[in-house]
Amino acid sequence: MKNEPEQKPILAIETSEEICGVCLYFSDNKMFSSSIKQKNSHAEKLYEEIDFVLKISNTSINLLETIAVSAGPGSFTGLRIGMSAAKGLAFGANLPICPVPTFEALALQIAEILQDGSNFAIANKVNMEEVYFAQFKVVSNNYIFAENLRIIRFEELNLIDKNIPMFGNCRIEGMIPLSAPNPEYIAKWFKLFGAELSTADYDYLEPNYLKDFIIRGMKK
Repeated sequence: MKNEPEQKPILAIETSEEICGVCLYFSDNKMFSSSIKQKNSHAEKLYEEIDFVLKISNTSINLLETIAVSAGPGSFTGLRIGMSAAKGLAFGANLPICPVPTFEALALQIAEILQDGSNFAIANKVNMEEVYFAQFKVVSNNYIFAENLRIIRFEELNLIDKNIPMFGNCRIEGMIPLSAPNPEYIAKWFKLFGAELSTADYDYLEPNYLKDFIIRGMKK
């Protein structure tokens, strides 16, 4: 029996929060990943990381299946940097892009460590007063929405059932400090759910900010 040809890898980019991460994903058993946590370094370090994983894997960008990029919500600046890099690379290599919902990729990662049937929540800061929030349920090592992604007031977190594990960056009592997925889960989400979202028509593809970007101090 002939060996089946190896699947084309996915280049996954995660820049929605403080960590700037890249993964060249072939399968669960073969991947090359690099992540850096350094404030305000995404623009400087992202291309270095991409170049690194391509070199150590001896892979040309022209051999990729697609580029999967964390699409938000999250840091406005980080999301723009990640999406812009994905577009530039995809255009040069004639590749499609898959915008991956950041909270859902993180939910997929969390679902692997919780028991089947568990409920959990993700809460990340929008600003001092507001929070991106969603609740999920683990079903067979995967997730389903228990409560859809939305923006809530910070004080509303106190009304959430304290028995439900909460992940995020809000720095409240009991919160588990995991606010963004590892980059390989951006690729895994694409493999599971991204076929219909993958597109070569990405001129107008934008991150899901979920809230208007306001530059402080600007006046109309």
